[in-house]
Amino acid sequence: MDRISESESLERDFDMDSDEEKHADSEYLSTLERGLSVLRAFGRENPQMTLSEVAEVTSLSPAAARRCLNTLVKLGYVAKYHRHFLLRPEVMSFASAYLDSMSLGELVRPHLQAVRDETGDSSSLAVLSGQDILYLVHVSTNRMVRLAAGIGTRFPAYATSLGRAILAFEDPEVRMRYLDTCNLTTFTEHTVSSRGELQEVLSQVRRDGYSAVKDELDYGLISIATPILDDSGRAMAAINCSTSTSRVGLDELVRTRLPILHNAARHIEAALRRQPFLLRSVHSN
Repeated sequence: MDRISESESLERDFDMDSDEEKHADSEYLSTLERGLSVLRAFGRENPQMTLSEVAEVTSLSPAAARRCLNTLVKLGYVAKYHRHFLLRPEVMSFASAYLDSMSLGELVRPHLQAVRDETGDSSSLAVLSGQDILYLVHVSTNRMVRLAAGIGTRFPAYATSLGRAILAFEDPEVRMRYLDTCNLTTFTEHTVSSRGELQEVLSQVRRDGYSAVKDELDYGLISIATPILDDSGRAMAAINCSTSTSRVGLDELVRTRLPILHNAARHIEAALRRQPFLLRSVHSN
């Protein structure tokens, strides 16, 4: 076992004190939070990182980041190659455990496949996860798209039809917290990038009952989404159709796809209500 230097010991004590101040709940495990933050630090932009890079991304001290990484290496979730750390396939066991235990795909996929077959568009179900949408079920087409999606894909919620459909039908407190904390990055010249404009867009989505987005996340992409609602009218998730602007315009997208999505949403809502444990699982806090 490696000896811990005096400076590292002080860093560890400081981290523990900070966490205790942040989380007074005695049931809260700050060490688990750190380990999960290290796993979440890896992604498309950071496929492999050095110790110092992990510490910077996670805002952990180098000593805390090193302990987390070494533990994850021994557990098989992270690999180390020279000075770099990277995820191992074993991390997929977390996603497969959720999919196996909840059977969400078995319930939702037939309805999304029906949407895909009738429209020729890819179709997905996503939930709100922090500042992003998280894809839980996806049915693709053979057409090439600029931004590929699949189970586990994340996109900024504000720039997507799925995210807006959820946010517009979320609790006002959740929506305002999102608006207050979200970093509105501009992806194209059409991206909604101001808080006031996004508020207006979400109000319109709530009035219309759907969200349609064109050329905001990337050029050439167009999509329409409708929320999956619980008994109180709050969004649990959303489903969408997504395709290329070369195939369909915005008006035609709304006219031809919206009735199909509404029909699929009603069937998915009814199926979720018959399985309360699954409904509670997909519902955000």
